[in-house]
Amino acid sequence: MNSFSRRRRPAAAVLISLAVATGVTACGSGSSGTKGADSGTYTVWDPYPQFAKGSAWTNLLDKCGTEAGVKVKRTGFDTSDLTNKALLAAQQGNSSDILIVDNPVVSTLAEAGVLTTTDDNKLDTSKVDPNLLAAGQSGGKTYGTPIGANTLALYYNKKVLKEAGVDIASVKDWASLTAALEKVKKAGKKGITFSAIGTEEGSFQFLPWFWGAGAKLTQLDSAQGESALSLWKDWLKGGYAPNSVLNNTQTTSWQEFATGDYAFAENGTWQLGNAKKAGFDYGVLPIPGASGGSAAAPTGGEFVTLPVQDDTGRYTTSQKLATCLTSTQNLYDTDTTLSYVAPTSEVQDKQVAANAELKPWVDAVKAAKGRTSDDLGTKYPKISEQMWKAVQSALSGSKSPKDALTDAQSAVK
Repeated sequence: MNSFSRRRRPAAAVLISLAVATGVTACGSGSSGTKGADSGTYTVWDPYPQFAKGSAWTNLLDKCGTEAGVKVKRTGFDTSDLTNKALLAAQQGNSSDILIVDNPVVSTLAEAGVLTTTDDNKLDTSKVDPNLLAAGQSGGKTYGTPIGANTLALYYNKKVLKEAGVDIASVKDWASLTAALEKVKKAGKKGITFSAIGTEEGSFQFLPWFWGAGAKLTQLDSAQGESALSLWKDWLKGGYAPNSVLNNTQTTSWQEFATGDYAFAENGTWQLGNAKKAGFDYGVLPIPGASGGSAAAPTGGEFVTLPVQDDTGRYTTSQKLATCLTSTQNLYDTDTTLSYVAPTSEVQDKQVAANAELKPWVDAVKAAKGRTSDDLGTKYPKISEQMWKAVQSALSGSKSPKDALTDAQSAVK
Protein backbone atom coordinates (compact mmCIF):
# COMPACT_ATOMS: atom_id res chain seq x y z
CA MET A 1 0.00 0.00 0.00
CA ASN A 2 3.00 2.30 0.41
CA SER A 3 3.67 1.98 -3.30
CA PHE A 4 -0.01 2.71 -3.97
CA SER A 5 0.15 6.01 -2.12
CA ARG A 6 3.37 7.13 -3.78
CA ARG A 7 2.23 6.12 -7.24
CA ARG A 8 -1.09 7.96 -7.05
CA ARG A 9 -0.09 11.10 -5.18
CA PRO A 10 0.85 13.07 -8.34
CA ALA A 11 -2.83 12.88 -9.37
CA ALA A 12 -3.68 14.89 -6.28
CA ALA A 13 -1.13 17.48 -7.36
CA VAL A 14 -2.80 17.74 -10.77
CA LEU A 15 -6.22 18.33 -9.19
CA ILE A 16 -4.78 20.96 -6.84
CA SER A 17 -3.25 22.75 -9.84
CA LEU A 18 -6.64 22.63 -11.54
CA ALA A 19 -8.32 24.07 -8.46
CA VAL A 20 -5.85 26.93 -8.31
CA ALA A 21 -6.21 27.57 -12.05
CA THR A 22 -9.98 27.87 -11.69
CA GLY A 23 -9.68 30.34 -8.86
CA VAL A 24 -10.22 27.99 -5.91
CA THR A 25 -7.68 28.43 -3.15
CA ALA A 26 -5.89 25.26 -2.10
CA CYS A 27 -4.95 26.08 1.48
CA GLY A 28 -2.21 24.30 3.40
CA SER A 29 -3.27 21.77 5.95
CA GLY A 30 -1.18 23.35 8.67
CA SER A 31 -0.92 21.72 12.05
CA SER A 32 -4.45 20.29 11.86
CA GLY A 33 -3.26 17.39 9.72
CA THR A 34 -0.03 16.73 11.60
CA LYS A 35 -0.02 13.55 13.65
CA GLY A 36 3.18 14.56 15.46
CA ALA A 37 5.30 12.41 17.67
CA ASP A 38 2.27 11.15 19.58
CA SER A 39 1.23 8.11 17.58
CA GLY A 40 -1.68 7.72 19.98
CA THR A 41 -3.35 10.77 18.45
CA TYR A 42 -5.61 10.28 15.41
CA THR A 43 -6.85 13.16 13.28
CA VAL A 44 -10.41 13.57 12.03
CA TRP A 45 -11.43 16.19 9.46
CA ASP A 46 -15.12 16.86 8.98
CA PRO A 47 -17.42 19.43 7.28
CA TYR A 48 -19.30 20.32 10.47
CA PRO A 49 -17.67 23.53 11.76
CA GLN A 50 -21.00 24.42 13.40
CA PHE A 51 -20.36 21.80 16.07
CA ALA A 52 -18.05 23.18 18.76
CA LYS A 53 -16.24 21.26 21.48
CA GLY A 54 -18.75 19.84 23.91
CA SER A 55 -21.40 19.25 21.24
CA ALA A 56 -22.98 15.84 20.73
CA TRP A 57 -20.81 15.32 17.63
CA THR A 58 -17.46 16.11 19.25
CA ASN A 59 -18.42 14.09 22.32
CA LEU A 60 -19.06 11.11 20.05
CA LEU A 61 -15.62 11.52 18.45
CA ASP A 62 -14.01 11.59 21.89
CA LYS A 63 -16.02 8.52 22.96
CA CYS A 64 -14.93 6.57 19.87
CA GLY A 65 -11.34 7.58 20.50
CA THR A 66 -11.53 6.37 24.09
CA GLU A 67 -12.98 3.04 22.98
CA ALA A 68 -10.13 2.65 20.47
CA GLY A 69 -7.54 3.62 23.08
CA VAL A 70 -6.41 6.80 21.34
CA LYS A 71 -6.90 10.55 21.46
CA VAL A 72 -8.89 12.16 18.64
CA LYS A 73 -7.79 15.52 17.26
CA ARG A 74 -10.70 16.88 15.27
CA THR A 75 -10.88 19.85 12.87
CA GLY A 76 -14.09 21.09 11.27
CA PHE A 77 -13.86 22.81 7.88
CA ASP A 78 -16.30 24.53 5.56
CA THR A 79 -17.37 22.02 2.91
CA SER A 80 -15.95 24.13 0.09
CA ASP A 81 -12.48 24.18 1.69
CA LEU A 82 -12.27 20.58 2.76
CA THR A 83 -11.68 19.00 -0.66
CA ASN A 84 -8.71 21.19 -1.49
CA LYS A 85 -7.21 20.75 1.97
CA ALA A 86 -7.56 16.97 1.65
CA LEU A 87 -5.90 16.97 -1.79
CA LEU A 88 -3.01 19.12 -0.63
CA ALA A 89 -2.50 17.06 2.53
CA ALA A 90 -2.35 13.88 0.42
CA GLN A 91 0.30 15.45 -1.81
CA GLN A 92 2.35 16.32 1.27
CA GLY A 93 1.91 12.86 2.84
CA ASN A 94 0.03 14.47 5.71
CA SER A 95 -3.54 13.17 5.35
CA SER A 96 -5.94 12.96 8.26
CA ASP A 97 -6.69 9.46 9.56
CA ILE A 98 -10.45 9.90 9.12
CA LEU A 99 -11.91 12.19 6.47
CA ILE A 100 -15.65 12.91 6.32
CA VAL A 101 -16.65 14.50 3.00
CA ASP A 102 -19.74 15.37 0.94
CA ASN A 103 -20.65 12.31 -1.11
CA PRO A 104 -20.00 13.79 -4.62
CA VAL A 105 -16.42 14.55 -3.54
CA VAL A 106 -15.59 10.89 -2.83
CA SER A 107 -15.01 10.01 -6.50
CA THR A 108 -12.76 13.06 -6.95
CA LEU A 109 -10.57 12.03 -4.02
CA ALA A 110 -10.65 8.37 -5.04
CA GLU A 111 -9.48 9.12 -8.58
CA ALA A 112 -6.67 11.22 -7.12
CA GLY A 113 -5.49 8.26 -5.07
CA VAL A 114 -6.27 9.95 -1.77
CA LEU A 115 -8.56 7.27 -0.31
CA THR A 116 -8.24 3.60 0.60
CA THR A 117 -10.91 1.19 -0.57
CA THR A 118 -13.12 -0.80 1.78
CA ASP A 119 -11.30 -3.90 0.51
CA ASP A 120 -8.12 -2.38 1.92
CA ASN A 121 -9.44 -0.82 5.12
CA LYS A 122 -11.99 -3.58 5.96
CA LEU A 123 -14.87 -1.21 6.66
CA ASP A 124 -18.08 -3.22 6.75
CA THR A 125 -20.71 -1.74 4.41
CA SER A 126 -22.95 -4.80 4.21
CA LYS A 127 -25.91 -3.13 5.95
CA VAL A 128 -25.83 0.08 3.91
CA ASP A 129 -28.60 0.61 1.35
CA PRO A 130 -27.01 -0.01 -2.08
CA ASN A 131 -28.41 3.18 -3.66
CA LEU A 132 -26.70 5.27 -0.96
CA LEU A 133 -23.43 3.33 -1.03
CA ALA A 134 -23.23 3.87 -4.81
CA ALA A 135 -22.36 7.54 -4.25
CA GLY A 136 -19.04 6.40 -2.77
CA GLN A 137 -18.17 3.94 -5.52
CA SER A 138 -15.89 4.48 -8.49
CA GLY A 139 -14.34 2.04 -10.92
CA GLY A 140 -15.95 -0.92 -9.18
CA LYS A 141 -14.41 -0.03 -5.80
CA THR A 142 -16.03 1.37 -2.65
CA TYR A 143 -14.35 4.24 -0.79
CA GLY A 144 -15.93 4.62 2.61
CA THR A 145 -19.40 4.41 4.10
CA PRO A 146 -22.19 7.00 4.41
CA ILE A 147 -22.84 8.59 7.78
CA GLY A 148 -26.33 9.61 6.71
CA ALA A 149 -28.33 11.00 3.83
CA ASN A 150 -30.69 13.79 3.02
CA THR A 151 -32.67 14.35 -0.12
CA LEU A 152 -35.54 16.32 -1.66
CA ALA A 153 -39.30 15.96 -1.45
CA LEU A 154 -42.37 18.18 -1.76
CA TYR A 155 -43.57 20.03 1.32
CA TYR A 156 -47.22 21.04 1.04
CA ASN A 157 -49.46 23.49 2.87
CA LYS A 158 -52.59 21.62 3.98
CA LYS A 159 -54.72 24.75 4.35
CA VAL A 160 -53.93 26.08 0.86
CA LEU A 161 -54.72 22.73 -0.72
CA LYS A 162 -57.97 22.33 1.25
CA GLU A 163 -59.19 25.80 0.23
CA ALA A 164 -58.39 24.96 -3.40
CA GLY A 165 -60.27 21.67 -3.20
CA VAL A 166 -57.16 19.54 -3.73
CA ASP A 167 -56.94 16.09 -2.17
CA ILE A 168 -53.24 15.38 -1.70
CA ALA A 169 -53.92 11.68 -2.26
CA SER A 170 -54.80 12.55 -5.86
CA VAL A 171 -51.27 13.83 -6.57
CA LYS A 172 -49.56 10.77 -7.99
CA ASP A 173 -47.75 11.93 -11.15
CA TRP A 174 -46.89 15.06 -13.13
CA ALA A 175 -50.34 15.44 -14.69
CA SER A 176 -52.16 15.29 -11.35
CA LEU A 177 -49.60 17.62 -9.74
CA THR A 178 -50.06 20.18 -12.52
CA ALA A 179 -53.85 19.85 -12.18
CA ALA A 180 -53.49 20.58 -8.45
CA LEU A 181 -51.39 23.67 -9.21
CA GLU A 182 -54.07 24.89 -11.61
CA LYS A 183 -56.74 24.57 -8.90
CA VAL A 184 -54.55 26.41 -6.42
CA LYS A 185 -54.01 29.29 -8.84
CA LYS A 186 -57.73 29.56 -9.56
CA ALA A 187 -58.33 29.74 -5.80
CA GLY A 188 -56.10 32.82 -5.66
CA LYS A 189 -53.07 31.20 -4.07
CA LYS A 190 -49.57 30.42 -5.34
CA GLY A 191 -48.54 27.04 -6.71
CA ILE A 192 -45.02 25.75 -6.25
CA THR A 193 -41.62 27.19 -5.47
CA PHE A 194 -38.19 25.66 -6.01
CA SER A 195 -34.59 26.59 -6.75
CA ALA A 196 -33.49 26.84 -10.38
CA ILE A 197 -30.46 29.05 -9.68
CA GLY A 198 -27.41 28.74 -11.94
CA THR A 199 -25.35 26.68 -9.49
CA GLU A 200 -25.19 23.11 -8.23
CA GLU A 201 -28.29 23.86 -6.16
CA GLY A 202 -30.25 24.35 -9.39
CA SER A 203 -29.07 21.02 -10.78
CA PHE A 204 -29.74 19.32 -7.45
CA GLN A 205 -33.36 20.50 -7.54
CA PHE A 206 -33.88 19.69 -11.21
CA LEU A 207 -32.55 16.14 -10.98
CA PRO A 208 -35.69 14.53 -9.45
CA TRP A 209 -37.73 15.73 -12.42
CA PHE A 210 -35.01 14.78 -14.90
CA TRP A 211 -34.60 11.31 -13.42
CA GLY A 212 -38.36 11.08 -12.81
CA ALA A 213 -38.84 11.37 -16.57
CA GLY A 214 -36.48 8.46 -17.13
CA ALA A 215 -33.62 10.63 -18.41
CA LYS A 216 -29.92 9.84 -17.91
CA LEU A 217 -27.08 12.25 -17.16
CA THR A 218 -25.06 10.77 -20.01
CA GLN A 219 -27.65 12.12 -22.47
CA LEU A 220 -28.94 15.51 -21.38
CA ASP A 221 -30.80 16.12 -24.66
CA SER A 222 -33.02 13.03 -24.59
CA ALA A 223 -36.77 13.37 -25.12
CA GLN A 224 -37.21 12.47 -21.45
CA GLY A 225 -34.89 15.25 -20.34
CA GLU A 226 -36.70 17.70 -22.58
CA SER A 227 -40.05 16.72 -21.03
CA ALA A 228 -38.71 17.48 -17.55
CA LEU A 229 -37.42 20.91 -18.52
CA SER A 230 -40.65 21.62 -20.41
CA LEU A 231 -42.60 20.82 -17.24
CA TRP A 232 -40.78 23.52 -15.30
CA LYS A 233 -41.03 25.93 -18.23
CA ASP A 234 -44.78 25.35 -18.52
CA TRP A 235 -45.23 25.95 -14.80
CA LEU A 236 -43.61 29.38 -15.11
CA LYS A 237 -45.56 30.17 -18.27
CA GLY A 238 -48.84 29.16 -16.60
CA GLY A 239 -48.11 31.16 -13.45
CA TYR A 240 -47.94 28.05 -11.29
CA ALA A 241 -44.34 28.84 -10.25
CA PRO A 242 -42.82 32.32 -9.76
CA ASN A 243 -40.10 33.79 -11.96
CA SER A 244 -38.06 34.17 -8.76
CA VAL A 245 -37.09 30.49 -9.05
CA LEU A 246 -34.38 31.61 -11.52
CA ASN A 247 -32.51 33.25 -8.65
CA ASN A 248 -33.83 31.22 -5.73
CA THR A 249 -31.43 29.29 -3.57
CA GLN A 250 -32.97 26.47 -1.56
CA THR A 251 -33.02 28.88 1.38
CA THR A 252 -34.87 31.70 -0.40
CA SER A 253 -37.24 29.19 -1.96
CA TRP A 254 -38.05 27.96 1.52
CA GLN A 255 -38.63 31.53 2.69
CA GLU A 256 -41.26 31.91 -0.04
CA PHE A 257 -43.03 28.76 1.11
CA ALA A 258 -42.85 29.91 4.74
CA THR A 259 -45.07 32.91 3.90
CA GLY A 260 -47.98 30.46 3.82
CA ASP A 261 -49.07 31.49 0.33
CA TYR A 262 -47.69 28.52 -1.60
CA ALA A 263 -49.22 25.08 -1.97
CA PHE A 264 -45.92 23.25 -2.58
CA ALA A 265 -42.19 23.70 -2.11
CA GLU A 266 -39.40 21.42 -3.26
CA ASN A 267 -36.90 21.24 -0.45
CA GLY A 268 -34.97 18.93 1.82
CA THR A 269 -34.87 17.15 5.15
CA TRP A 270 -32.77 20.00 6.53
CA GLN A 271 -35.89 22.23 6.55
CA LEU A 272 -37.83 20.03 8.98
CA GLY A 273 -36.98 22.26 11.92
CA ASN A 274 -38.09 25.35 10.02
CA ALA A 275 -41.26 23.61 8.87
CA LYS A 276 -42.32 23.11 12.47
CA LYS A 277 -41.80 26.82 13.08
CA ALA A 278 -43.74 27.93 9.99
CA GLY A 279 -47.04 28.31 11.81
CA PHE A 280 -49.21 26.21 9.48
CA ASP A 281 -50.00 22.55 9.00
CA TYR A 282 -47.79 20.92 6.41
CA GLY A 283 -47.20 17.51 4.93
CA VAL A 284 -44.42 15.88 2.91
CA LEU A 285 -44.81 13.99 -0.35
CA PRO A 286 -42.04 12.18 -2.26
CA ILE A 287 -41.52 13.87 -5.63
CA PRO A 288 -43.64 11.95 -8.15
CA GLY A 289 -42.26 10.46 -11.32
CA ALA A 290 -43.69 11.49 -14.67
CA SER A 291 -46.02 8.48 -14.81
CA GLY A 292 -46.30 7.82 -11.10
CA GLY A 293 -44.27 6.33 -8.30
CA SER A 294 -41.48 8.15 -6.48
CA ALA A 295 -38.85 9.86 -8.59
CA ALA A 296 -35.21 9.32 -7.70
CA ALA A 297 -34.00 12.45 -5.95
CA PRO A 298 -30.29 13.14 -5.48
CA THR A 299 -28.69 12.17 -2.19
CA GLY A 300 -26.92 14.65 0.00
CA GLY A 301 -24.92 13.71 3.07
CA GLU A 302 -21.38 12.68 3.83
CA PHE A 303 -19.12 9.62 3.68
CA VAL A 304 -16.69 8.48 6.36
CA THR A 305 -13.47 7.63 4.51
CA LEU A 306 -9.93 6.51 5.39
CA PRO A 307 -7.22 8.37 3.47
CA VAL A 308 -4.04 6.63 2.30
CA GLN A 309 -1.24 6.71 4.92
CA ASP A 310 2.48 6.06 4.52
CA ASP A 311 2.32 4.33 7.92
CA THR A 312 -0.08 1.51 7.07
CA GLY A 313 -0.08 0.40 10.69
CA ARG A 314 -2.52 3.22 11.44
CA TYR A 315 -5.34 1.65 9.42
CA THR A 316 -6.43 -0.81 12.11
CA THR A 317 -7.21 1.94 14.62
CA SER A 318 -8.69 4.22 11.94
CA GLN A 319 -11.04 1.41 10.98
CA LYS A 320 -12.11 1.07 14.63
CA LEU A 321 -12.87 4.80 14.78
CA ALA A 322 -14.86 4.73 11.52
CA THR A 323 -16.78 1.64 12.65
CA CYS A 324 -17.64 3.32 15.94
CA LEU A 325 -18.89 6.47 14.20
CA THR A 326 -21.16 4.43 11.93
CA SER A 327 -22.42 1.84 14.42
CA THR A 328 -26.19 1.42 14.73
CA GLN A 329 -26.64 3.42 17.94
CA ASN A 330 -24.20 6.15 16.98
CA LEU A 331 -25.75 6.54 13.52
CA TYR A 332 -29.13 7.05 15.13
CA ASP A 333 -27.84 9.76 17.47
CA THR A 334 -25.74 11.50 14.82
CA ASP A 335 -28.41 11.46 12.11
CA THR A 336 -30.94 12.84 14.57
CA THR A 337 -28.52 15.69 15.30
CA LEU A 338 -27.89 16.34 11.59
CA SER A 339 -31.55 15.87 10.50
CA TYR A 340 -30.37 13.06 8.22
CA VAL A 341 -31.96 9.77 7.29
CA ALA A 342 -29.74 6.87 8.31
CA PRO A 343 -28.07 4.79 5.55
CA THR A 344 -29.28 1.43 6.91
CA SER A 345 -32.81 0.01 7.10
CA GLU A 346 -32.25 -1.01 10.71
CA VAL A 347 -31.63 2.56 11.86
CA GLN A 348 -34.24 4.01 9.49
CA ASP A 349 -36.88 1.84 11.16
CA LYS A 350 -35.74 3.11 14.54
CA GLN A 351 -35.98 6.72 13.32
CA VAL A 352 -39.54 6.27 12.02
CA ALA A 353 -40.59 4.52 15.23
CA ALA A 354 -39.38 7.56 17.18
CA ASN A 355 -40.78 10.13 14.73
CA ALA A 356 -43.51 9.09 12.27
CA GLU A 357 -43.01 12.35 10.32
CA LEU A 358 -39.78 10.89 8.95
CA LYS A 359 -41.61 8.14 7.03
CA PRO A 360 -41.95 10.07 3.70
CA TRP A 361 -38.30 11.09 3.98
CA VAL A 362 -37.18 7.51 4.47
CA ASP A 363 -39.24 6.56 1.40
CA ALA A 364 -37.62 9.39 -0.57
CA VAL A 365 -34.11 8.35 0.52
CA LYS A 366 -34.79 4.74 -0.46
CA ALA A 367 -35.69 5.95 -3.97
CA ALA A 368 -32.79 8.42 -4.09
CA LYS A 369 -29.67 8.26 -6.22
CA GLY A 370 -26.12 9.55 -5.90
CA ARG A 371 -25.14 12.30 -8.32
CA THR A 372 -21.92 10.49 -9.20
CA SER A 373 -23.61 7.07 -9.43
CA ASP A 374 -23.54 5.11 -12.70
CA ASP A 375 -19.74 5.48 -12.48
CA LEU A 376 -19.89 9.15 -13.54
CA GLY A 377 -17.29 10.10 -10.96
CA THR A 378 -15.49 13.34 -11.83
CA LYS A 379 -17.54 13.72 -15.02
CA TYR A 380 -20.52 14.82 -12.95
CA PRO A 381 -19.46 18.44 -12.19
CA LYS A 382 -19.14 19.27 -15.91
CA ILE A 383 -22.48 17.63 -16.71
CA SER A 384 -24.14 19.44 -13.82
CA GLU A 385 -22.82 22.82 -14.93
CA GLN A 386 -24.28 22.38 -18.40
CA MET A 387 -27.54 21.17 -16.87
CA TRP A 388 -28.05 24.24 -14.72
CA LYS A 389 -27.11 26.49 -17.65
CA ALA A 390 -29.75 24.74 -19.77
CA VAL A 391 -32.36 25.20 -17.04
CA GLN A 392 -31.53 28.89 -16.79
CA SER A 393 -31.68 29.36 -20.57
CA ALA A 394 -35.03 27.62 -20.90
CA LEU A 395 -36.74 29.25 -17.93
CA SER A 396 -35.52 32.72 -18.86
CA GLY A 397 -36.89 32.27 -22.37
CA SER A 398 -33.57 32.70 -24.18
CA LYS A 399 -33.77 29.15 -25.57
CA SER A 400 -36.38 26.45 -25.96
CA PRO A 401 -36.00 23.44 -23.64
CA LYS A 402 -34.96 21.34 -26.63
CA ASP A 403 -32.30 23.79 -27.85
CA ALA A 404 -31.01 24.43 -24.33
CA LEU A 405 -30.45 20.73 -23.69
CA THR A 406 -29.01 20.11 -27.15
CA ASP A 407 -26.44 22.83 -26.55
CA ALA A 408 -25.75 21.45 -23.07
CA GLN A 409 -25.04 17.97 -24.40
CA SER A 410 -22.72 19.39 -27.08
CA ALA A 411 -20.80 21.32 -24.42
CA VAL A 412 -20.37 18.21 -22.28
CA LYS A 413 -18.92 16.29 -25.22
